[in-house]
Amino acid sequence: MCLGIPGKIVELTQVEDHTMGKVDFGGVIKDTCFDFVPEANIGDYCIIHVGFALSILDEQEAMETLELLRQVGALEEEFEQA
Repeated sequence: MCLGIPGKIVELTQVEDHTMGKVDFGGVIKDTCFDFVPEANIGDYCIIHVGFALSILDEQEAMETLELLRQVGALEEEFEQA
């Protein structure tokens, strides 16, 4: 199953014509492309799907979503496939 998972931006860099960075998913750090959300900043929470940031959300919404995903076991399933 592929889900859009909230994560916290911990690094942003410019690589050629692309904004790239690292996102923290509760201790799991993944490389991410931020071309679809150029307004993103370090410390923001974004919905990430297959390595692309799709939208920015506030911290409370991110925490609520992560908790729901934990309750249904979706986080473990998603990160086992990575």
